[in-house]
Amino acid sequence: MAAAAAAAKAAVVLPRPVTFVTGNAKKLEEVKAIIGSSIPFKSLKLDLPELQGEPEDISKEKARLAALQVNGPVLVEDTCLCFNALKGLPGPYIKWFLEKLGHEGCLNNLLMAYEDKSAYALCAFSFSHGPGAEPLTFLGKTPGKIVPARGPTDFGWDPVFQPDGYDQTYAEMAKEEKNKISHRYKSLAMVKSHFKEAGYVFQTTDDDTN
Repeated sequence: MAAAAAAAKAAVVLPRPVTFVTGNAKKLEEVKAIIGSSIPFKSLKLDLPELQGEPEDISKEKARLAALQVNGPVLVEDTCLCFNALKGLPGPYIKWFLEKLGHEGCLNNLLMAYEDKSAYALCAFSFSHGPGAEPLTFLGKTPGKIVPARGPTDFGWDPVFQPDGYDQTYAEMAKEEKNKISHRYKSLAMVKSHFKEAGYVFQTTDDDTN
């Protein structure tokens, strides 16, 4: 009885389900598949500034800005593709490289002069309780290599990233298989563990739907 009372006292009450900030339908699909019903959340597209810096710093600042706009708990994500030969670049700027140059020009030709084609996918999720709260960041990393594009090209750089231990690119893999080993899965596993350990309690309303 005493233990239950202590746990209840220690629980952090959140005023509503977490708002996951994204306008990317494919990303939302993956997050829903990985999180399942473990964390009540809804999605919302926000216009946040494109920041520069290290992945963790970018993710934290996005969480701070999003919490102010939402006026409640938020979860934001920043995803990077890092080439070891280029000391971690393009990193958080991969979105813009891909949009300007495409899969071949961006992700293969950049490495043409290097023998080292190794890379890693990095996912930074940051969670904030609300305005003024210091965000918590969870980093997930999957090593692999850059290969000529294979598979569907409808989700970012998935066609050119082949994770270590596999002969398929992210794009070629079954969604269920990718979601067991991806950088996003690893980061969200830490998010789920944090929520479980923290014992968050959500106050929901009829308007709190995904």
